Parts: sequence; C-alpha cells; structure tokens
Amino acid sequence: MTEQQLRARGIRDQAVLDAFLKIRRHEFVESALAAQAYSDRALPIGHGQTISQPYMVGIMTQTLEPRPSDRVLEIGTGSGYQAAILSELVHTVFTVERLAPLAKRAQEVYARLEITNVLQHVGDGSLGWKTYAPYDGIIVTAAAPRVPPSLVDQLADGGRLVVPTGSRGGQILSIITREGDRFHERTDVPCVFVPLVGEEGWKGD
Repeated sequence: MTEQQLRARGIRDQAVLDAFLKIRRHEFVESALAAQAYSDRALPIGHGQTISQPYMVGIMTQTLEPRPSDRVLEIGTGSGYQAAILSELVHTVFTVERLAPLAKRAQEVYARLEITNVLQHVGDGSLGWKTYAPYDGIIVTAAAPRVPPSLVDQLADGGRLVVPTGSRGGQILSIITREGDRFHERTDVPCVFVPLVGEEGWKGD
C-alpha cells in the first residue's frame, strides 16, 4: 500500500510514509473487512461513515506539513486512523467526533495500540475545539459547504487548515494558511467525503 498507493502517487515525505508503515490500517476496520483494509478505497465503519482512502489520508497529511512540535486539531475522528497517523508526526492530536459510538471505538483502538498523545472530544466538529486553540494545523476529514469560520479563527499564526469544500456530491481540497491577520487559500485535488454535519457545516444528518 505504502509504495503503490502513496509513494508512487506523489507522497514523498518520508516521515509521513513511515507513519503509514507503523500504523496498520486493518486495526481500524471491522474484522469482516480486514482483508480489504489495504485496498485503495474508503471502507464503511458504521453510522453512515467511512475510513478514508489511504491516498487521501496521505495527501491531506502531507499537505498539512506536520512538525514534531505541532498541536493539530482533527475534525471527524471516525475510525481513528487519521489521528493515529498524525500521532506519529506531531506532539499532540486533538480530535472531535459528533457520533459518540465512533469516538468510543476509536478510543479503544488507541488504548490497544498504546497511542497516548491523542485527546478526544464528542461534539460539533464544525465549531472546532476552542478550549485548546490555537492549533498549528487543522485537518477536516468531512466535506464542508464552505470553510468553517470557527476553524479559521482557531488557526495559529503560521498554521495551516486542510478541508474538503464543495457540494455533498463532490469537493476539492482547500488549504488555508495564516500569516498574522492575513489568510491565503489555494485548492488542490478533487475528493469525495461524507458531509461535515453541524452549525457551520451541513444541516441535518
């Protein structure tokens, strides 16, 4: 997976590749799907949610440009896989999930794998997690109709926000960087994520 789906498609940050080698994707899917864990696609994890395609986890992680001293906020814990990858690359990961059963399952996986630098919160991810802001990086693993203002506000100076934005049917990866009171936005690859449901995301479930 790491060579064919990541390195061959432009994921060149060796620290990111090493994180994928250490964090095994099959740990984050149900046992019935373990044989498909290293396929190049998203997989269902229940409650209408998915574990993202490995390439998309890779490109979002690399685009974030994580550093060992960083404090990173993840929106959409889901299976826990993205936060686990980040846990190998940064000092602390703060992750928000609106569905308590998924958050509980992810916590059990972190405990089993002895991942201790991930802090969890159950709540509206579109509003971020103001308690521990600002963050050096913010990564959103669900699709927003537009960049949530609360997340922009919680970005540290010099920080970077990576978020899929667009319609429910298709999005593009948006990258916002902060320089003082100025924000710069660019777009990257097209993508398809489950909706970011919340006050500053999509309404309803």
